[in-house]
Amino acid sequence: MQLDEQMKCWNHAAVKVLDIRRIVMEAGEQLSSYTLPANGYIYTIRGSAQLQLDGQTYNAERFYMLHGAKGSSLDIQTNEDFEYILLYYRAFLAFPSYRKKWLLAQPEVAPFSLQYGFAPSSPLELLRYLDGLEGAWIQSGSLDLLHTKSLFYQFIHEMMVQLADQEIKTELADPVKQTLRYIQNHYREQVTLDFLAEQFNYSSRHLSMQFKRQTGYSPIDYLIQTRIAKARNLLVRSDATLSEIAAEVGYADVYYFSRIFKKHVGISPIQYQRKIREEARTEDRPLVISESSIGRRWKSGYIDYENHYQYIDGGFTPMKRRKTSSSMIMVALLSITMLLAACSSGTATTPAAGEGTGASSNNSSTAVSSDTGSQTNKDNETRTVSTVKGDVVVPANPKRVVVLYLQGDVVALGIKPIATSEVFNGAAYKSELEGVNSLGTWFEPNPEAVIDLDPDLIIVPSEETYTLLKDIAPTVYIPYEKMTTEERLQSIASIFGKEQEAETLINNLNSKVEESKQTLADAGILDKTVSIVEGGLKGMVVVESKQYGRGSQALYEYLGMKAPEVVQKKIDVVSEAGGSNLSMEVLPEYIGDYVFRSVYEGADNLTDNPIWSSIPAIKEGRLIEIDFDFFYYSDIYSINKQLDFVVEKLLAAPRAQ
Repeated sequence: MQLDEQMKCWNHAAVKVLDIRRIVMEAGEQLSSYTLPANGYIYTIRGSAQLQLDGQTYNAERFYMLHGAKGSSLDIQTNEDFEYILLYYRAFLAFPSYRKKWLLAQPEVAPFSLQYGFAPSSPLELLRYLDGLEGAWIQSGSLDLLHTKSLFYQFIHEMMVQLADQEIKTELADPVKQTLRYIQNHYREQVTLDFLAEQFNYSSRHLSMQFKRQTGYSPIDYLIQTRIAKARNLLVRSDATLSEIAAEVGYADVYYFSRIFKKHVGISPIQYQRKIREEARTEDRPLVISESSIGRRWKSGYIDYENHYQYIDGGFTPMKRRKTSSSMIMVALLSITMLLAACSSGTATTPAAGEGTGASSNNSSTAVSSDTGSQTNKDNETRTVSTVKGDVVVPANPKRVVVLYLQGDVVALGIKPIATSEVFNGAAYKSELEGVNSLGTWFEPNPEAVIDLDPDLIIVPSEETYTLLKDIAPTVYIPYEKMTTEERLQSIASIFGKEQEAETLINNLNSKVEESKQTLADAGILDKTVSIVEGGLKGMVVVESKQYGRGSQALYEYLGMKAPEVVQKKIDVVSEAGGSNLSMEVLPEYIGDYVFRSVYEGADNLTDNPIWSSIPAIKEGRLIEIDFDFFYYSDIYSINKQLDFVVEKLLAAPRAQ
């Protein structure tokens, strides 16, 4: 960016001074890999030091000015006592017309992200303004803060004058290098594309494009590769448990970690660990010729479906009752920026649905099915659907439906979408979605991929995904976590005018439940206790609510079976997903006449554990293993199949006395 363009930006800028401080470092002291939280100026007062900004070195003597962009990495190595002033600010293009003009002309450039360093020709002029800024900032009164902003503009004017006089070369901070460095240092933390874009003051679309152009990976793919590489090293070089390794590389949920590892490596973490260690033992045998473990080539990872627990703050809570995070601050602005850029490149989009104000829900705890309805306009073949986001006009007969997570209910209604979020291989309705496009995890779909599909209807399960996709096509938000399975189905049915089909599905489910209960009662099973567990040798989670998933709805809600008393007391009072993580020593107290254990590939083999094997239900053959994928979903299609499985396995197991 040329300096005159930078000056034009300042003329259209709104600014806020965030902080100003004076810092003294002793001789030999170091500052390493400090990430600038905002755009900032560093002005040296006395002493000398070597400064590095995103790897570029500046030798700073007395009265040296350095500017860095938000997200830049700063290193300081002092040669002697070193004093400097650090000024943080935020600036953005204030006028919409100019902002739009800028985005269309050079959308890949953040207007205030220049990096430069120089020795001012009139250093005391700049120091005078900085001293005044520091004094006003310390006072912190309303009038003082106004004075701070006034002095900041004067400081910028003097800065631009001296930069122009010396013809100082400025350059843009490289967002790709910044992103690479950030991921390497923060791969253990929650990282999303929107967060990275906000961190480095770029749109998510252009950051992703530039990153992929330079590295061949998307930022999130690179994050995953980094985590997998760290995990490989820990699997081979430590005796840490799978849960400990998953947490160390940024995955709170060991099941998700196991799946994503297998997707990218080709085998599960446990298989990988055994294979590498066996190869190492083989290489130690001098009479055996073996392939080098360092040069080992793995087969390409196959396509698999990870569960929904990607983020470090996740847990065992199932999708049905998961409280979605509100951490996607700024997502609306980012999505609009992305869409403007997409439109400028000729991408076709469909008109967005209007949102009313009178139909929104007044009580968030009220089942939304009571607020959701539809009215068909036969003249223009549309239907108006009332939702918690207001009235949404949708096609009366949509042909290109995109649905996130809620695909089981859509499939049950006889509708095949053109794209959905990822579906586990073991899901009950997996075969019904053969050939349907996959958009990634439900909570982080790719908006560009959705745009390319040109949908005429989008159905989403969260506030975040609604905000992200609502400008692409008519979008209906279904707050599933506030609904029963039946209420959710009825709400989705109203979008398509299939209320009668939904009523039939519900009646059929109720009939199956009554028949199943009678069958189990006749067999002397219905009044026996059942437990649902998930975990391994290091600890076992005991399900303590009807909303947990893993069969809890089929067993506790629909069939009405009871858990052991210590568990049932919690089930009777818990209204959301809940479970206790117990040691193997106390587990027997929580086990009923029958045990359902949720398993997944790589789960611990408990056969040789004496405590587990001594539990009466296990010892007498009343252990029923359930597939994590199959029992993860809570839609009406999945519940029907889960009921069939549960009844069949209970009838086949030895009878409890």
